[in-house]
Amino acid sequence: MINTPKKEKQKWIAFVVSFCILIIAFALSMSLGQTPIAFSTTWDAIFHYDESLTEHIIVMTSRLTRAVIATVIGASLAMAGAMMQALTRNPLAAPDIFGINAGAIFFIVIAITLFSVDSLVHYMWIAFIGAAIAALCVYFLGSIGTGGLSPMKVVLSGAAVSALFVSFTQAFLVIDEQRIQSILFWLAGSVAGRSMDVLLPILPFILFGGLLALLLGSSINILLSGEDVAKGLGQKIILLKILIGVVVVFLAGGSVAIGGSIGFIGLIVPHIVRGVVGPDYRWILPVSAFVGAGLLLLADVTARFLIMPQEVPIGVMTALIGTPFFIYIARRGLS
Repeated sequence: MINTPKKEKQKWIAFVVSFCILIIAFALSMSLGQTPIAFSTTWDAIFHYDESLTEHIIVMTSRLTRAVIATVIGASLAMAGAMMQALTRNPLAAPDIFGINAGAIFFIVIAITLFSVDSLVHYMWIAFIGAAIAALCVYFLGSIGTGGLSPMKVVLSGAAVSALFVSFTQAFLVIDEQRIQSILFWLAGSVAGRSMDVLLPILPFILFGGLLALLLGSSINILLSGEDVAKGLGQKIILLKILIGVVVVFLAGGSVAIGGSIGFIGLIVPHIVRGVVGPDYRWILPVSAFVGAGLLLLADVTARFLIMPQEVPIGVMTALIGTPFFIYIARRGLS
């Protein structure tokens, strides 16, 4: 992969601009809402907290946690989407292709309807397990038969597993209609009402997945040049694909466990970033993390104002943003 000084400069510019967008979005998330708070007041609340001031209490007990969680989820989903697109060699692929969202949601519904689980922390762990099991099912189904694991078989296996879990989820919701309202907001996706107690237990898994993704950037570049070339260069293809699957489970599964079903970030962000920085995954992954985090923060800020004083679930906001973009790139056939 040849990088001219001009291309390298463009990548660095994209890196810096995306990071600046993230910082601006984070600041807006901390300041905007039903109670507007000045940036200077937000700064003082973080570094000179005064519990006697209402604005400081709002910042430290609600908005800071919400912004941090949105940042983590947005970055994780974007990186997971980029890894998924690399594994399937399909620019329209997303973590949903692994059935991760569907698996996590199904296990949550099972826990609520059969075992009356009502703890958000318990939801998190159950969703994480469901996501991992769904991914393992996809890998198993995609590996059997002649030819072993292939991008097309992964796509088909993921679609089948996802459809299966969605059907089971709908069946359980119909059986126990009284509990539907208790999980609809979670199913729609949200970063509101979450606390650091929800984030902290799953954060090590997400950080490990993100770090592993960054370390795999060069290997993914080699893999995308062709499996025969990659094998010739000493790459262990099966091991690399398994590691990519682990990253997707940790990043996307952890995000679903914390925030529920939030779609399209993993689809549209890597596609946009790839158009700016090119096919080099050493740059796609970190820039996608910044853009994904910034986009989800801005979506959350917008969700606060659409039907104020109520809020639109952030999963609905990302669908409103992502659906037109998906239709556009599908019609154009961009890659």
